[in-house]
Amino acid sequence: MLIVNNLSKAYGAQVLFSEASFTVGSGERLGFVGRNGTGKTTLFRMILGEEMPDSGEIIIPRGYSIRHLSQHISFSKGSVLAEASVGLPVRDDGRDESYKAKAVLAGLGFTEGDLHSDPRKLSGGFQVRLNLARILISEPRMLLLDEPTNYLDILSIRWLVQFLKGWKGEMILITHDRDFMDSVTTHTMAIHRMKMRKIPGSTHKLYEQIIEEEEVYEQTRINEEKRRKEAELFINRFRAQATRARAVQSRIRQLQKKEKLEKLSTLENLEFSFNLAPFPGRWLLETERVNFSYDRQGPDLIQDLTVAIKKRDRIGIIGKNGKGKTTLLNLLAGELKPTAGTITYSQNLKMGYFGQMNVDRLDPNITIEDEIWSVEPSRSKTAVRGICGAMMFDGDRALKKIGVLSGGERSRVLLGKIIAEPANLLLLDEPTNHLDMESIDSLVEAIDNFDGAVVIVTHSEMVLDAVAERLIVFDGNRTDVFEGNYEDFLARVGWEDEAENGPDRAPADEAPAKSTLKKESKRLRADIINERSRSLSPLKNRINEIESAITSAERQLARDNESLVAASRQGDGKAIMSLSMSIHDAKRNIDGLFDELEVITVEHDALAREFEEKLRNI
Repeated sequence: MLIVNNLSKAYGAQVLFSEASFTVGSGERLGFVGRNGTGKTTLFRMILGEEMPDSGEIIIPRGYSIRHLSQHISFSKGSVLAEASVGLPVRDDGRDESYKAKAVLAGLGFTEGDLHSDPRKLSGGFQVRLNLARILISEPRMLLLDEPTNYLDILSIRWLVQFLKGWKGEMILITHDRDFMDSVTTHTMAIHRMKMRKIPGSTHKLYEQIIEEEEVYEQTRINEEKRRKEAELFINRFRAQATRARAVQSRIRQLQKKEKLEKLSTLENLEFSFNLAPFPGRWLLETERVNFSYDRQGPDLIQDLTVAIKKRDRIGIIGKNGKGKTTLLNLLAGELKPTAGTITYSQNLKMGYFGQMNVDRLDPNITIEDEIWSVEPSRSKTAVRGICGAMMFDGDRALKKIGVLSGGERSRVLLGKIIAEPANLLLLDEPTNHLDMESIDSLVEAIDNFDGAVVIVTHSEMVLDAVAERLIVFDGNRTDVFEGNYEDFLARVGWEDEAENGPDRAPADEAPAKSTLKKESKRLRADIINERSRSLSPLKNRINEIESAITSAERQLARDNESLVAASRQGDGKAIMSLSMSIHDAKRNIDGLFDELEVITVEHDALAREFEEKLRNI
């Protein structure tokens, strides 16, 4: 168990958090959320002893091992397998358990041939994966994972979800991917308005609670302000009347005793819309039997791709890392030329391209304002400042030099440049990297409201579900167009098919699309979905009830622990005995609730998988 008591941290005038207290109990997997810059990574550094708090304490039991996914990577072994195996616990009987390392490496996208390669010669993304593998294999008591899905493709993320769901130790997870977090965590904690709050359950449940509490606070504040004004009016009106002196003094004392509730400050959000360039035609761009290879003698990354991009298309590009997704965007953007086939552009096409390498093309020596202004110099300064403000660079922050910005801030500058220039086709390569959850929600909304076409590469299944209506699939050695959304792809083709059947699997357009679209199949699908709802709803309701009970019990436990500390300081033996018994009973109750929660959750998940399988087989 890890205990944090009254932790505070500030950098000059910027307070990150104040008097934060929480515990990570046995087996808890904690999702840690908050806006960028609120102190999530700073807390990790404090837990690791790399940074000291201004006040408070972090209590870590003796012998309690903690491992952290760091972006600072070094390797000492000559092969990937040997490097990963460093993390294996030493067995007394000397048994070789390198098979565990092989299983984890395979799940993270390493091939059999990769196992004997030099880890120092891996790409940056695969070095991060190897570092993650070392940590997972070492089996510490607690994992600290800061954006572990960065540099992972969808398949690796899906594997990691299953791995972490079976993790028996404790974990604190920072990620911008809400669905990933909710899939693997038991609790959620937020840094919000410099305070920390923790609940059992999902991010959705936590944010709902925060919104509800702030609405209650604001209504209370309004009512209190009204009563305060009435009291002040009474005091000013009757202050001089001796007959009302007692009543006046009573009102004054009431005002002095009651602390004034301050209006909650407005939190910054990334709020913007893409600027549409008029387009009278239907087709923006067409590819005809396009092939591409960086090595004319080697295999093609892209093979025989024919696709037409229409005015309101929403196309997701999916596949393993290194298969050619970013290369395809570069081809569509005209930054690369196909080795075979043709790409035809409409005369009225205006593209906005958010590329991973494009972030590095920002001029480090000029200001945010000037970088955005450079896109369209004819814009007024007021209009440019408006775009800066939408990207959360209001006021003097727009005058910061690009060179001092973080990766996330540079991503927002690039988004600002894209919306500054009218476009009718957006090419977006992992646009959610470095964005917090609130900013991702704003981006998805802006894409949804855009009347042009969007082609997006993303490892986030949540974003794919929200955005993509068609897919380009890098599947084995093929590049196929899939006519359907991501849910359809999982139901009709699925990543499992790729793993089982490899590159010889029939193309996506030969999948049972016709039968799926038949009325009978639709009716069967609807029946299964209705049956799923009837079966899972009672379990979901009970899970919510148990989570609420756990929250209530944990709050009471926290109050009892505080009272026990106070009683210990006062030497109140009777109170100590009573509180100790109460704490014991509360812990036993909480453990029982968690046991019941685990049983019902397992039952719910097993039932959900059964229905998923039924839907997949239609």
